[in-house]
Amino acid sequence: EVQLVESGGGLVQPGGSLRLSCAASGFTFKTYTMTWVRQAPGKGLEWVSAINDFGTMEYYADSVKGRFTISRDNAENTLYLQMNSLKPEDTAMYYCAATGVPLRSWLFLREASRYKYWGQGTQVTVSS
Repeated sequence: EVQLVESGGGLVQPGGSLRLSCAASGFTFKTYTMTWVRQAPGKGLEWVSAINDFGTMEYYADSVKGRFTISRDNAENTLYLQMNSLKPEDTAMYYCAATGVPLRSWLFLREASRYKYWGQGTQVTVSS
């Protein structure tokens, strides 16, 4: 059974940090491009960050560049998102997603239909 299980969300004050994890099982994690996507209440999907299969290429949305860092541990089948200097506008449900499409164009991959597997999400709330 394929599973992507996110964890690490919670309530944090503005300026704080959180580290999200996405534990993968049931598929060959090390061969998949991985992405973090978020959705705020009443809004569409926002493509936050992506990382290629080897962990050597990364993309970030302008809204998180310089504050968030994506990484992966292929030995542990886990994807991470380190989030620093959090802002209230970062409040959203965060999902990890996996695609077999190589990360050559993130513009191409910013489409939900490109992804084969999705997690159930973890809530991040940034508020004082």
